[in-house]
Amino acid sequence: MSQLYKLDFESPIGMIEIVGTAEGICSILFSEREQIENKLHNETPQVLVDCFEQMDQYFKGLRQEFTFPYIFEGTNFQQTVWDALTRIPYAETGSYKDIAVSIGNEKAVRAVGSANGKNKLSIVIPCHRVIGSNGKLTGYAGGMWRKEWLLKHERSIKNA
Repeated sequence: MSQLYKLDFESPIGMIEIVGTAEGICSILFSEREQIENKLHNETPQVLVDCFEQMDQYFKGLRQEFTFPYIFEGTNFQQTVWDALTRIPYAETGSYKDIAVSIGNEKAVRAVGSANGKNKLSIVIPCHRVIGSNGKLTGYAGGMWRKEWLLKHERSIKNA
């Protein structure tokens, strides 16, 4: 595998660690660290710089879609689910059942939930937009308070 680089992004809801190669981003995950450890420097690949800048634009309400290259690392089923997540429109939500139906496997609701939980590209692959079929918020690896914040943030930008 190519060399991995890390870059920390200080978001309004905590530190986000961006990990990628010169070709694409592998993970964007919340970190419980409070201090920036991985700073921007001359050797930081452009793709990480682009991701950092696009995350900054997202949190400032200036971006609703991401254009930097990313690398899906998962089973074919997981990749199918993650691809379906990218089709949930900004500031809207879908249920695990909606995703299962959209990938042509409506009985795979639990498997969809499991794949959703293994998503390493937070915000970009918008697993925060997935809710229970009863309309209630369900688990989020970054913490339920972050999921709620992200949904409110997107709705406030869309409705502005």
